[in-house]
Parts: sequence; C-alpha cells; structure tokens
Amino acid sequence: MLAGELALTGADVAIVERRATQELDGSRAGGLQARTIELLDQRGIADRFLAEGQVVPLATFASVRLDMSDLPTRHPYVLGLWQNHIERILAEWVGELGVPIHRDREITGFAQDDTGVDVKIADGTRVHAEYLVGCDGGRSIVRKAARIEFRGSDPTVSNLTADVVMDERPPMGVHRSPIGTYAFGSIEYSIRDGEVVYADDAPVRVMVPEAQPGSVREPTADDVRVALIGVCGTDYGLREATSISRFTDASRQAATYRDRRVLLAGDAAHVHSPLGGQGLNTGVQDAVNLGWKLGRVVASTSPESLLDTYHAERHPVGARVLRNTMAQVALQRTDDRTDALRDVVSELLALDEPRRRFAAMMAGLDIRYDLGEGHPLLGRRMPDLDLVIADQPRRLFSLLGPARPVLLNLAAPDAFDVDQWADRVDTAHARYDGACELPAIGPVPTPTAVLIRPDGHVAWVASDEGESGLSDALGRWFGPAAP
Repeated sequence: MLAGELALTGADVAIVERRATQELDGSRAGGLQARTIELLDQRGIADRFLAEGQVVPLATFASVRLDMSDLPTRHPYVLGLWQNHIERILAEWVGELGVPIHRDREITGFAQDDTGVDVKIADGTRVHAEYLVGCDGGRSIVRKAARIEFRGSDPTVSNLTADVVMDERPPMGVHRSPIGTYAFGSIEYSIRDGEVVYADDAPVRVMVPEAQPGSVREPTADDVRVALIGVCGTDYGLREATSISRFTDASRQAATYRDRRVLLAGDAAHVHSPLGGQGLNTGVQDAVNLGWKLGRVVASTSPESLLDTYHAERHPVGARVLRNTMAQVALQRTDDRTDALRDVVSELLALDEPRRRFAAMMAGLDIRYDLGEGHPLLGRRMPDLDLVIADQPRRLFSLLGPARPVLLNLAAPDAFDVDQWADRVDTAHARYDGACELPAIGPVPTPTAVLIRPDGHVAWVASDEGESGLSDALGRWFGPAAP
C-alpha cells in the first residue's frame, strides 16, 4: 500500500521482499474494515476487493457482535477476504503503477547519514535510497537495526491456526474451554442473513489455544494435534496440517515511528492480539498517512519536518488499538468473573450509542488527528459527499484518486484563493445540500470550504471569517507558496 501511495506522488520507489513469490504461507488476516475500504475507494480500487470478498455488516468487540449497518459510510461492513487475496490485489495495483518488487531479497541492515540510507541485502548487494521504510513485520530487521525500542508486554496467551484435513468433522464455529477460545471454520464460506455458512467439503481452518505461551520455534502439525487434544480431548483424526502459524497477545509498540531517514509502518511499528481484526487495517492506514507526506518530502515540495507528523498522528492510533485489544483479550478469559463481566459489557454494547461508538472505533471511522480546536471535521476523515460539480453528480472520494490535496469550495467560485499552491493543490467548486454526518457524533454543519489532505483527512475548515488560516494550513501541509 505504501509503495502505491508513493508511486502516485511520482516518487521513485521499490519493494525489497523476502518472500520468493507472491504466495503467502497461510492467511493470517481475514478482512478489511470500513475505513480501509474507504481508503481503497479513494484510490479507485475498492471494487477489486469487493468483487472477491464477502460483506458482513457486523464488527466484533471481544466476540460481541456490533451491528454496523447504520454507520454513516458507503461501506458499513467488514469485507471478509483472506490476506493472501488482499496482498495479491495490492501487488497487481502497484505493478500497474510501475513499482518493481525485488523478490527473494532479504535486508540484513543499513547505514544512514544526511544524504540517504545504504541498505544491505543478504546476497551482498547494496541499495542506496533517500529513505527506508520498514514494513517487515513484528520481528522487523529494520526496527532492530535502527535500535528503536519495542516497548510493551510479553504474551499471556498463544494460539495456533492451520488448514487441516481430519477424518471426523469437528463442531464448526467458536467455542470456549478452560484453556481458552477455539474455533473451526473453513476456507470456503458464504454469508447468509449475516451468518457465516461453511462449505461442507472444504478443508477445515482451525484456531486452537496452546497450553503454554512463549514458544518461538516454528509450529508443526504435531503442535496443532497436541493443542487440539488438550482443548477438545481429540484431534478429530487430524491427518494433515498446512499453513500453520502462531499468534499471541503480545502487545508492543515502537517508541518512535521515525529515526531520521528510517521509518516504520504496520506490524514493524505495533503488534497486538488479532481480536477485532485491526492489525492489517491499522498497517494499511499507517501507509496512507505516510505515503503522501514522504512523497512530498522526496519531491522537495514540503520540508522534512512534515515526516514528524507521521509519528505524532499514527502513534496514538496504534496505542489505542493496543489498549482495546488488551481489553478484548481480558474479556475472552473463561473464569466465572470474566463471564459476568462479559455479560455486562454485552448488555452495554447492545445500547445504540455505545454500539455505534465501538463499531466506529473497530471500523477505524472515528479517528481524529489532533490539528487543534475548531470545526468537528478538523482532523477527521471527510465523508464521501454526493456533490454536484459542473452540473454533474460526483462523489467526493473520486476527487482523491490522484492522491493530491483538494480544496473543496462550496461557496462562490472566487471565495478562496489557492493560486500560489495550484501546482500542488486541486480545487473543486461544488454544490452540496445537506449536513455532514460523522460516526459516533452525528450530523455537523457543512462548512463553506474544507482543505482535504491526500489521505482524506481534513486539514482546514472555513470559519465565519472566510479565508482565515487557509494560507497557514496550505503552507504547513503542502509547503511554501510559489513565488
């Protein structure tokens, strides 16, 4: 995702990928949240994912199902789609943008100075770049080589996932045991009336807790068999296990997302329990926040200090994800007191206001970057309004396809002057009748103009004084005015 965002800015970008092929061993993540789909929609590629996924109008918080259907977004749902398909579609997109992917190449370290970063590859070659971004997972070599602290807590629970072949069909669905929660599903499924229906003849996908967390060796079929017997008393005649992986509730976050010319995104910057399905989504959202900023710095249209806003905005988001996943892990425990607490939380989340608030949080729709006081839109994602431009209907998200900032002017055509930034900022003169509705907040007054960043977040809102603060916002985010 980051490579695609950078390519849209015109940056010369390449991916160095440890895996030899696009094939992914296992499908760890299983879906896209609403805000991630919106970001893909902003780039005009959401339909590629929607064509292959399953729409589920529910979010989950600690196994509590939250109806999302009334959230104010065009995508009030989770899109069920395995990670291997998500990665494949993204790889096809960046290929269309001309981004080279150097496969079967592993980074072993780097050295940076004021001129750039010399990246060392395991085969002895070197690559010189202006910037290096580690999107290389929880065990990030880039993060370790940069000596960035990875603060947090060790795992308290450990789970195995695998695609298995069994002589007996296990009880499908989610179950609880004294050791922890376990589940059986299948790779092939459909959604009927909001319920998951599994294919009878497809390989079974199992998620099972281990008795003791902490193992760092690669899991095997025997580990899956032992864990199943420990939880279920049987392995259901397990004959084969593939795509085996382990996940825990270890919760860690990089102390900083940037060390001079080296940055971190995704699991390299934060790891946590997968409960709620926020990991892949948080990483994609990191990438969209960073991409346009790094692209503008590389193009010398914005000062390097713009990169500091990446950590300032995304670190609090990552910290909140760690907090809510730790809370969900606590609510998954199987003792009587936790059962009582889970019942109370379930009752609270059945009420409309808490349900909408938590659903918006899990979907990533309520994120607000701290850009100061002002209109409720400031710092939030701009809703996808139905506009009229040049007497033609136009969705707001369609204006963001090129990953350029947009001044949306809903007043007179000459009300706001951005001529000195015209090479960097697009202007859309439009009509819109109605309010802007924000998740968990509700309708807010529609301003006469907003400055929308390439990531879809609002950088400036017109006040009663008209253009007040617009030049400052343009200069802050998109560099000094042209002479």
